[in-house]
Amino acid sequence: MINWKVILNIAKTHLITKKKSTITASLGVTFGIGAYITLVSFMTGLNQMLDDLILDQTPHIHLYNEIEPSKVQPISLYDEFKGSMNIVHSIKPKQSQKKIHNALPILHFLRKDGNVRGVTPQIKAQIFYLSGSIELGGNLTGIDIMEEVRLSNMQDYIVQGSPEALKNNDNAILLGAGLAKKMSLSIGDRVQISTVKGDVFPLKIVGIYQSGLADIDNIQSFANLKTVQRILGEAENYLTDINVKLVDLSQSEPMARQLEQQFDLKATDINEANAQFETGSNIRNLITYSVSVTLLIVAGFGIYNILNMLIYEKMKDIAILKATGFSGTDVQLIFMSQALIIGAIGGILGLLAGFGLSRLIDNVAFETEALPTITTYPINHNIMYYIIGISFALLSTFVAGYLPSRKAKRIDPVRIIRGT
Repeated sequence: MINWKVILNIAKTHLITKKKSTITASLGVTFGIGAYITLVSFMTGLNQMLDDLILDQTPHIHLYNEIEPSKVQPISLYDEFKGSMNIVHSIKPKQSQKKIHNALPILHFLRKDGNVRGVTPQIKAQIFYLSGSIELGGNLTGIDIMEEVRLSNMQDYIVQGSPEALKNNDNAILLGAGLAKKMSLSIGDRVQISTVKGDVFPLKIVGIYQSGLADIDNIQSFANLKTVQRILGEAENYLTDINVKLVDLSQSEPMARQLEQQFDLKATDINEANAQFETGSNIRNLITYSVSVTLLIVAGFGIYNILNMLIYEKMKDIAILKATGFSGTDVQLIFMSQALIIGAIGGILGLLAGFGLSRLIDNVAFETEALPTITTYPINHNIMYYIIGISFALLSTFVAGYLPSRKAKRIDPVRIIRGT
């Protein structure tokens, strides 16, 4: 019968009497696990930040009317051309409107769907910004600002002013940061908006919007739906776009195809809209986990070498234990217990070191005009990384202790004492 109390006491005595070797082995585990936690937390946090910058501003489903060539061309009306290959040049788009037909009933239908978290109607218009002698082309989007705040965290991108200021003023505008800089405008100033028809409307700047994407900030601005409808001279049911946020993101593609057929609209799901971005995100994640696994493997070899040397240093102790009546299994359990104790201590210290370094990085200031929502370096404090870290520490020290202790189990004590 195995006497665990005696085995653990001997293992403890060996570790204490060989402090230098014990500390070296524990630090090897600590540095390996600490580096893994720090690296994977930072890299996944960075990837998550980049994903959020794009996905927060992208609807799960985007409904709109797309201008496209007519599927039925005049040549199809003549029977004599049927069955032959016809080549038609300079195909003209069919006459269509940007306006979504029956937009209000569609909004009502979507809001009753249990998988829909929210719906935001929009009106997109091409305009000119006028300030003194400066004239810049751009886009004006009519929005329901409070719904955009609820569904897309839009308040994070309003660097000056507030969403409420836009909501409470029908002659107000959120101006893109790039536009404000080019035209030397700020909150409280007025900017004139000219439509493609030549109509001019003065609007008061109540906020500055900064997405972090320069191409957007140089042309984009926002106003209330009613404001844009009035500028375009359209009725209250005039909408050009409907953005949908879902409860279950995985349903975006099938639901987009269903809505496309049901309402005869173009429906773009989030995967289709961000296909290239999704590929880049997957590649970044693959690199992150590949580096993390490599780091753990390298740390595992280091742990094995340290524990292997530790056991070979104790060959005489093994001989004495066997000479005093301990079996080979007892000797193996003693050294495996030492390895697991080193793994547990080193692993816990590694978790603490990784958490400490991650917190330190998380509090380092990182401020840039390009990313207004980011104030510190991004860190992902996922508990799963810590579980993987401590599990690997115990597994690697178990393997590192098992292989040499298995050899120690078979050692002849007489040969060791004789020095042969």
